[in-house]
Amino acid sequence: MVRECVSLHIGQAGCQIGASCWELYCLEHGLAEDGSILEGSNREDTNLDTLYSESSSGRFVPRALFVDFEPTVIDEIRHGKFSKLYNPGFMISGMEDCSDNFARGYYTEGKRHLNGVLEQLRRLTEAAETLQGFLLFRSFGGGTGSGFGALLMDRICTDFGRKSKLEFAIYPAPSVSTSIVEPYNSILTPHRSDVCFMMDNEAIFEICQKRIDIEWPSYRNLNRLVSQVVSSITASLRFQGSLNVDLNEFQVNLVPFPRIHFPLINMSPLISRERINHASCTINEVTNDCFEDSTQMVKCKQKSGNFMACCLLYRGDFNPTHVQEAITKVKCRKDIHFVEWVPTGFKIGINSCAPKVFPDDDLGQVSRSCTMLSNSTAVQEAWVRLHDKFTMMYSKRAFVHWYVGEGMEEAEFSESQESISELISEYTELQTLCEESTGEEY
Repeated sequence: MVRECVSLHIGQAGCQIGASCWELYCLEHGLAEDGSILEGSNREDTNLDTLYSESSSGRFVPRALFVDFEPTVIDEIRHGKFSKLYNPGFMISGMEDCSDNFARGYYTEGKRHLNGVLEQLRRLTEAAETLQGFLLFRSFGGGTGSGFGALLMDRICTDFGRKSKLEFAIYPAPSVSTSIVEPYNSILTPHRSDVCFMMDNEAIFEICQKRIDIEWPSYRNLNRLVSQVVSSITASLRFQGSLNVDLNEFQVNLVPFPRIHFPLINMSPLISRERINHASCTINEVTNDCFEDSTQMVKCKQKSGNFMACCLLYRGDFNPTHVQEAITKVKCRKDIHFVEWVPTGFKIGINSCAPKVFPDDDLGQVSRSCTMLSNSTAVQEAWVRLHDKFTMMYSKRAFVHWYVGEGMEEAEFSESQESISELISEYTELQTLCEESTGEEY
């Protein structure tokens, strides 16, 4: 039975990542730029209907909604190489952006566009026979992504409460920023998804430089790397496999407590096109590589934390027996620590469909890959960093008047700050429990 997913691309980052993702999906499924099936493509092992709807003319149209109140990015997609792929009715743009202001996205501009967006979302969901859930793409730091993304998620939680809601979010980087008020927007936006996969531009930039040998990565390079991650996570929804993982399984296996729902992402191998012929991609190598900070999409020290849950998604020619052997070796490593109250620790997904790369990409084509989604206490480092930046600005009430001027109450700043403080406390408490139990063993 096909269980459909609806993709929501909100704001500049969400729309640009979405364009890269759909281009890669088409490449993997053997679809032309207009959504028609290329000659020689094999549909037997694919579940195209999960993310695409088939038109009466036999073309496949993405089950996706693009929203950005500033028209530039969506106009580029409308007139780009894959312009005929998308349904124009599901691409919504305005004439005035949110100016990096959460309050404009949530209150003024957001409410002005909300009914039109909800109407198109209703059309998408009603066209699905058995809706599985939603995939949300946005940036925490932008005005549209943080503000309107939160407003839309509020309505989805109300109207589709029991459906899965997975989020792919660009998180503010430690030292590279495109907006001064990123800490405000990121902490003001409510985090109501079931699972939120965070990535920051600085970590992705360094992977492009050090792993893929791109001297000066562009946003196009960054978005394409993000699309590879998204493709690996959604591969089990789109292709048949021996051990597939659906949306519900992600949240059930990765989220031990409702608020602790921010897994880290690692991916291997990440090798440049020039070095691919000299690299070996054995199962032990790709599995161990996923536990290195250099393959992680968020800047934090993975080995300083404890793993509460770990999902390894393998793509390509992998034998389940060899996968178990590789995981057994990982469990024996002294620098990787798991909490003692999760005895199993690992969720495995194996999909025989090998990953693909863009024809003009710097990333080398490999026959197998592994993507790791891990819920670790190490992610608190990123939240502490963001909370400190928020506190420094808010202590002087800097830029607050721009938010209040859009109809927002100043008390929301304190409430959001307190909410993140509680989240950090929960991570700290879990980390402390792990350290105490480790000390008792000795």
